[in-house]
Amino acid sequence: MVTSLPEPPILRAYTRCRWGQLHYRAAGPLGSPRPPVILLHQNPSSGFEYEPLIAALAGERRVIAFDTPGYGMSDPPPAPPGMAGYAAAFSEGLDALARDGLLAGPVDLYGFHTGTLLGAELAILRPDLVRRVAMTGIPLFPADEAAARLRSALDHPAPDEAGTVILALLERLYRYVVGERDPAVPLEKALLNFADKARVLHRFTWAYQGVWAWDFARLALVTQPVLVLQSHEDLLEASREASRSLRHLTWQELPGLDRDIFDVAPGRIAAALSAYFDAA
Repeated sequence: MVTSLPEPPILRAYTRCRWGQLHYRAAGPLGSPRPPVILLHQNPSSGFEYEPLIAALAGERRVIAFDTPGYGMSDPPPAPPGMAGYAAAFSEGLDALARDGLLAGPVDLYGFHTGTLLGAELAILRPDLVRRVAMTGIPLFPADEAAARLRSALDHPAPDEAGTVILALLERLYRYVVGERDPAVPLEKALLNFADKARVLHRFTWAYQGVWAWDFARLALVTQPVLVLQSHEDLLEASREASRSLRHLTWQELPGLDRDIFDVAPGRIAAALSAYFDAA
């Protein structure tokens, strides 16, 4: 007897890019008249951080959250490829999904922290495909600080047999993700967030090398409309400064939100994103 199995609320699957398999999470109707929304995550997380937002957005549109190559469950590149290299892999993944009948027409983008730069590069690369862009937390720093952060990322010691490097990173990561979390985030969810980030600590500097080497003047090359949906976090003023380079900017603040925004307020963020994407 053949029985039909229930569709999972968020599907986990793979598509293809130049470095092998590109993992993604997806939910929402395939045939929606609304353009799909592509979510690009911060470093060193994965699309896991977006699961509450995926659920909140997916009622009326298709939502796809990629794992950046080398993070989450996506195959890694052979070396750090920079923001443009990661964006090219996402472009190939989107084309592969379209060929497989799993994506159609233009898409909207949302990026968080590192994902803001990935989204900008993807929008620059694919103006034929990317319709609108939204961002939270653009990591613009003064040139001297960015240069120091880049040197630190390039010179970070490799993992050693004794575990000294990784154990030190784990201690700092646990303190930040679990110990300093928003009080509204349950311990169990914080532990899952920690585990998601911890799995790639041997490559955690790869995306950061791209971030700190990135030329923020490239924001002016984004021709699509851009919403900067900015929480009151430590990147508030950096985002405000970076936004001045965007040609078609809508600025909207999220007062009262700082840490763990997708765990704390996914519905609020989804409502703002949907209103912006649907207004076109």
